[in-house]
Amino acid sequence: MSRPHRLRFAAGLAALLLAAPLLGAPPALADGAKVTLVYDQPIPNLPGKSLRGVLVEYEGGGFSPAHVHAPSALIYATVLEGAVEMRLNGGETKVYRALENFSEMPGDFHDVSANASKTEPAKLLAVFVVNTDETELTTFRSHR
Repeated sequence: MSRPHRLRFAAGLAALLLAAPLLGAPPALADGAKVTLVYDQPIPNLPGKSLRGVLVEYEGGGFSPAHVHAPSALIYATVLEGAVEMRLNGGETKVYRALENFSEMPGDFHDVSANASKTEPAKLLAVFVVNTDETELTTFRSHR
């Protein structure tokens, strides 16, 4: 990646974090959880694909219901604050702490997504590479 592209990418990531407070109150997903779309940009050299940044904020004890993401979604997530519990596809439940990250592949079923603490807040930034025409990033359901 050339220097100008790295600088644009870094500026875009900074914008993800700075734009979150300007977008207003995000909708609640479940008790103690909220999600904010903080970045949405078509990828110029990948026609039909977009990069979308989603900030997930959990209050102590907060969680998101079991869900799947858009069929084309490849997700790279980084915990920004606190610790989150994650389980994909019925596998092992893992705890990720600030600055740790994980990926979700297209078609993964997200069984568990929760704050690992009952008292402290947690935040994560999920970056989606997704088909531009897919507008529903998350569908809640209890099983695969």
